[in-house]
Amino acid sequence: MICGVDEAGRGPLAGPVVAAAVILDPTRPIDGLADSKKLTPAKRARLADAIRAKALAWHVAVASVEEIDTLNILQATLLAMQRAVAGLAIRPHEVLIDGNRCPSLDIPARAIVGGDATVASISAASILAKTARDAIMLDLHARHPQYGFDRHMGYGTAEHLAALRAHGPCRAHRKSFAPVRQFELFA
Repeated sequence: MICGVDEAGRGPLAGPVVAAAVILDPTRPIDGLADSKKLTPAKRARLADAIRAKALAWHVAVASVEEIDTLNILQATLLAMQRAVAGLAIRPHEVLIDGNRCPSLDIPARAIVGGDATVASISAASILAKTARDAIMLDLHARHPQYGFDRHMGYGTAEHLAALRAHGPCRAHRKSFAPVRQFELFA
């Protein structure tokens, strides 16, 4: 029982960081798994459906903007990963994490740099984390359309920075991040 774990949303100026944990079923392979950043949104959505249908277990968890601002982005990411693994319906024997750091777990864990491109279960986790975070950002866009979250997903694009200058930040923005910190937060 090998579990893959990855996150989405470490770099953006807004929104939570999302982690997913996936235990794939070796008897039900899923064609096309890859690093979520290399897939189109439509392909990610199709693969996310297949992962949820065929995996032995999966769980998606978040660390909130408040947790990011309190803990820092690295610690919040590790917290989301812990939550994702803890939420699995099946306890894995080993956890493979994309990146160079492992969260504190009571299960053997190993960090694999570039694992989202080379380990199927990590690729699956990457896809679930990215599609879940994108859905959250689309919901935030519906509540705060002036920022264009539906286009940049909270990343610090020129469009997003212009919206921050024009409107100031909202509660979805990470006040601990330098480009946001320079503005006074809305009440």
